[in-house]
Amino acid sequence: MSSVGIIANPASGTDIRRLVAYGSVFNNQEKVRIVRRILLGLEAAGVQQISYMPDYYGIVERALDALKTSMNILPLVFNAKADQRDSMRAAEILAQNGAGCIITLGGDGTNRVVAKGACNTPILPVSTGTNNVFPYMIEGTIAGLAAGLIAAGKVPQKEGTFTSTQLEVIVEQQLTDVAIVDAVVCDDIFIGSRAVWKMDKIKQVFLNRSSPASIGFSSIGGMLRSIAPHEPFSMVLELGQNGPTVTAPIAPGVVETVSVKNVRMMASGEEVALTHSPCVVALDGEREVEIKRGQQATIRLSTDGPLVVDVEQTMAYAMQKRIFASDVNIN
Repeated sequence: MSSVGIIANPASGTDIRRLVAYGSVFNNQEKVRIVRRILLGLEAAGVQQISYMPDYYGIVERALDALKTSMNILPLVFNAKADQRDSMRAAEILAQNGAGCIITLGGDGTNRVVAKGACNTPILPVSTGTNNVFPYMIEGTIAGLAAGLIAAGKVPQKEGTFTSTQLEVIVEQQLTDVAIVDAVVCDDIFIGSRAVWKMDKIKQVFLNRSSPASIGFSSIGGMLRSIAPHEPFSMVLELGQNGPTVTAPIAPGVVETVSVKNVRMMASGEEVALTHSPCVVALDGEREVEIKRGQQATIRLSTDGPLVVDVEQTMAYAMQKRIFASDVNIN
């Protein structure tokens, strides 16, 4: 039986960057509408069962109001904490139960914790967060179709997915946490507000993907070189005064010029030391790891990141195989 999981984060799109930048608030009612379209796309692709993460707003439940569907749709049962632990636990359960794909609604931070729990289950990330580099800006119906094709086995994983790289935080030679887009070293000594927005506090930026068309810290590297998420190398930038400058959109509506003292590439499996201690390492835009004075810490690039649905490739394969147009010929 084809099965898909849905993890919709009710808190995504509402953090402090709405106050310090110009990001839009992505309200939960819009997430309800997206989920409704996702469900209709999943049904059209032949998915039979949906399991979803329960949340305090009831995103999926509201999406089901007045929606007629033959799919079996049930909430996951676990002890919810109403924080990011719920997303990771939901992903773990979905992976254990053999879900063919997990659809996420959230930003880079949401997808980071989902990726930690999903193991080798394909993720189709739909953007509803702040500085979104990992998830897609995609119409919900198409997201449902693509996820359904992967989950139902109509498009093989080797044709419609790719394995992303990730950045691993190593503290005292122990793997501590991971990032799926960027790891940023701040000279703060406390986590405080999780979101990072003050550039004068940032000393190093590690990127495993970058594009001149992206936003956030990855856009700084993107103005120098593009890195695709599956490519086995990353970029390390050391920021400071009196160096060459890069102008980039680091947040919605915020374009800043930063001084870059040094840039280097990092290969898969290579580790680069953090240059400041004590410090806080922000992972995918949120402060997560405190490095105490005297602790040895490095960032390592790994090619064993999350398995991600390539929507364009998936839909192109469906077109080539006439999955939705079996009896039509082009003259």
